[in-house]
Amino acid sequence: MLFTGIMSKKKFFLYTSLLLILFLGWFLSNSNNDNDDFSEKVSVALREVGHQLLWSNQDSTSLVLPINKPQKNKFQLSFQNQLSFEPSILVTKVKTSFEKASLPKYYRVEVKQCDTDEVAYSYQISKDSESTIIPCAGRFLPTSCYKIELKFTKRSSPFIRDLFLIAFSISLFIFMYKFFFSTRNKASIVTDNISFTKLGIFHFYPEQNKLVKQATEINLSKKECELLSIFVSRPNEIIKRDEITKKVWEDNGVFVGRSLDTYISKLRKKLKEDTTIKITNLHGVGYKLEINC
Repeated sequence: MLFTGIMSKKKFFLYTSLLLILFLGWFLSNSNNDNDDFSEKVSVALREVGHQLLWSNQDSTSLVLPINKPQKNKFQLSFQNQLSFEPSILVTKVKTSFEKASLPKYYRVEVKQCDTDEVAYSYQISKDSESTIIPCAGRFLPTSCYKIELKFTKRSSPFIRDLFLIAFSISLFIFMYKFFFSTRNKASIVTDNISFTKLGIFHFYPEQNKLVKQATEINLSKKECELLSIFVSRPNEIIKRDEITKKVWEDNGVFVGRSLDTYISKLRKKLKEDTTIKITNLHGVGYKLEINC
């Protein structure tokens, strides 16, 4: 049934939309969890680097301060007390700690003075070996207050990824919406190559004994369907009563007095919603299906 088919499409559209919304919620939630997990892993790795630097200073009592995250993909390591270290130790400790934590391999490190933000030492590890910059070390940085800032340079942006997924999901939703509602409003709304005749606002399906107005089905009895088939085959033409009764009743061996008038009345009621079509009676002659386009 057409109505059942449309309802099935509507359910499919609603269920798919709900699943899409749930998936987006789950993905974005997991994305946030992934970001939190990544930040925690970086913090643990950098704290280990900080402790190693303190141990290289023979300092086992002062603290590595909590890791700050001033920007996306950027982390800051700082210390309770002043320290001094040889830069190659920093390069080695960061590399070892990050490999152990399975963190991204490409980043930029800057050692800055706490009070002036001047860069005392910096280096960069890049995917392209020619772009990797590690200045010559060997000279200890003088004892001072330092903060070490590290920024990942090749990590994909979660925001861009999430934005792409949201845009894709919205596009898919719009496509589904247009497909569903445009399918409902197409003139040929019956599948499987079932033929119909357009009659005003109706589609007449003689093989299925029904009229269809948009998504509403109007069932016809066998006799009503036979009568309407005769009229639509000869619109705006007077068809004599004798001809109609012969085709619909007498050829089948049955005819009862005012049956024709009764069925005509039923058809008129079912077609009354379209004022451009009507079945008129020419008294004593026959009937005519008038169609005013």
